[in-house]
Amino acid sequence: MALATTVLAATAATNPFLDYKNWKTPHGTYPFNEIHAEHYMPAFEEAMKQGLQEIDEIVNNPAAPTFANTIEAYEASGELLSVVAGCFYNLTSAETNDTLQQIEMELSPKLSEYSATIRLNEGLFQRIKAVYDQRAKLKLNKAQMKLLEDIYESFANNGANLSPEDKQTYRELTAKLSQLTLQYGQNVLKATNAWTMLITDEALLAGLNEDTKAMLRANAEAKGLDGWLLNLKPTTTIPVMQDLDNRDIRRELYMANVGRCIGGEFDNTAIIVEIVNTRLALANLFDKKTYAEKSLYKTMAETPANVFNLLDQLRDAYMPAAKEDVKEVEEYAKAHGLYAQLQPWDFGYYSKKLKKEKYAISDDDLRPYFELESVKKGVFGLAERLYGIKFKENKNIQVYHPEVTAYEVFDEKGKFLAVYYADFHPRDGKRGGAWMNDFQPQYIKNGKDHRPHIVNVMNFTRPTADKPALFTYDEVRTFLHEFGHALHGMLTRCQYASQSGTNVPRDFVELPSQFNENFIDEKEFLNTFAKHYKTGELLPQELLDKMHASQTYLAAYACVRQLSFGYLDMAWHSLEKPFEVNEALGTVESVTRFSDKAMEQVQVLPTVPGTQMCCAFTHIFSGGYAAGYYSYKWSELLDADAFAVFKAAKKKSGTIFDKKTAKRFRQNILEKGGTEKAMDLYKRFRGGEPTIDALLERDGIKKN
Repeated sequence: MALATTVLAATAATNPFLDYKNWKTPHGTYPFNEIHAEHYMPAFEEAMKQGLQEIDEIVNNPAAPTFANTIEAYEASGELLSVVAGCFYNLTSAETNDTLQQIEMELSPKLSEYSATIRLNEGLFQRIKAVYDQRAKLKLNKAQMKLLEDIYESFANNGANLSPEDKQTYRELTAKLSQLTLQYGQNVLKATNAWTMLITDEALLAGLNEDTKAMLRANAEAKGLDGWLLNLKPTTTIPVMQDLDNRDIRRELYMANVGRCIGGEFDNTAIIVEIVNTRLALANLFDKKTYAEKSLYKTMAETPANVFNLLDQLRDAYMPAAKEDVKEVEEYAKAHGLYAQLQPWDFGYYSKKLKKEKYAISDDDLRPYFELESVKKGVFGLAERLYGIKFKENKNIQVYHPEVTAYEVFDEKGKFLAVYYADFHPRDGKRGGAWMNDFQPQYIKNGKDHRPHIVNVMNFTRPTADKPALFTYDEVRTFLHEFGHALHGMLTRCQYASQSGTNVPRDFVELPSQFNENFIDEKEFLNTFAKHYKTGELLPQELLDKMHASQTYLAAYACVRQLSFGYLDMAWHSLEKPFEVNEALGTVESVTRFSDKAMEQVQVLPTVPGTQMCCAFTHIFSGGYAAGYYSYKWSELLDADAFAVFKAAKKKSGTIFDKKTAKRFRQNILEKGGTEKAMDLYKRFRGGEPTIDALLERDGIKKN
């Protein structure tokens, strides 16, 4: 025993993860400066070893199964693994490299095996089932009862009730799926980083503003090149597709972006086939006809039929207006020199020009009023006005990249609430998009409230040599969105980590984020921060009026575009038989034709051969949204309905920052996590079930 203790102590001395309980960092934050790539695999292996030992202790406990010695003990197990994974997987998304990607590949089957070993542990399941079977006699509160039900169902729906032969099949399928989804995501990242276009003639950049050109020049300089470098990061693709006069370059950029991973070195088409067929095989093990049927049982939607009902309802409401949106842009394009058919690489360009002409407003008009530091002040200030919380930068908190800023967050009484990391700009090691995650979750143990460590990772416009980072209107909206997720994570007050923060059904998790977006259209909020970065002038009323007038511009088109993604997702995950590649067509063509067909009913722009977003659709093939992409529209319905409560309250209180309504939203939505059914929480806040009316009114489809 003494020898083993000495060896472990020596290991801990060189591996910071193994000494996590003794970290001297503020609030127990990660000592990033001490963590290196070689620490991860040994730490994961030790964590899995400890985790299995903890499970054995539960199984071999001679006492009869109880909620405390089985359910709570299981909930508390795997703490070291949570610590290691909390660091590793945040970095593989936000600051990865070849070494971390290799570790990720090697680790994937080991974690799948670890998870399967626990899920298929017959002794553990029998103890859980024994507690579950007597649940009616136990005096459990709502959160405890839901924890018991969730743990039991997680085992039952992950193979615990399967035959020994099927359990082995389950192990093999989950391990295979883990590898496939990982490879899919890595292919997308590699394909994104692999494509660039160097422009050496500035005349070819006509239409781009000076900020965008400065960014493209900085891209080139970072690679040791002379000129302007285009890449597939959103900070490049969005302004180029909207502003660049050169149609040929726009087309080439579009084809590269929407043609990622279709054939070639990073081909994902064969992987898609394997992923959907593996998911279907998993569903069949549980006597489900489709993966969607298996996946949706714990969501607000509950069934594929309810998902399709939402998609169809929105399709019928929005398609006529969406066609009119496209027709208007097409007519404008023809009137301004486009003699060919309007193509996807034309739509952003001409629609932006039409918007500017129609409403006399553009991103370039608004950018000077959305400087990064001012935007942060506004977004943080919104949280203070609604919920009383405050943010204080702490440079003693170590960060995983010099561009990341760490904050301490305090509640309205000055009590420590959370650690918040903000990571704003694109890097080669960061995947595209924007997201929120936790490094450490919130939970209560032995009477102590362990507060969460939350991160927002984004890919927003960088500062240039002569200007600070100036955001577009959409970037400010995205920040508000991700910050809404962060608030969900920071304000949570739950007993158990598995229920805290954003651990809610995926068609409910977007409510706090999309709700938060609504404030960008409120003058009262904009006036708190939207000031010209040079003059300090508030965003003029004239621009505000134009911005508000333009809010429903192309709203129908935007909706059906989202619906097309939802239909695509459901098509792949509603298969009742394995997808078979047509040998005459080949894998690439079979996959793209199937996907094109799925999106056809809401397609309002031409389908372009050689493109199909499914091959880089990380949300559903590597990001946890399989049979769940509809949830963005589901949550949009909720957020419009919820914000209508604040608008109604404003009529009485005179402010959109109505504290009584905010308190109700905080207590019933933001603090509760997954302690109760999502619809019950929503109805307690709202006073009834949501309707589609507020969404139709907000988008101008239905007049108030």
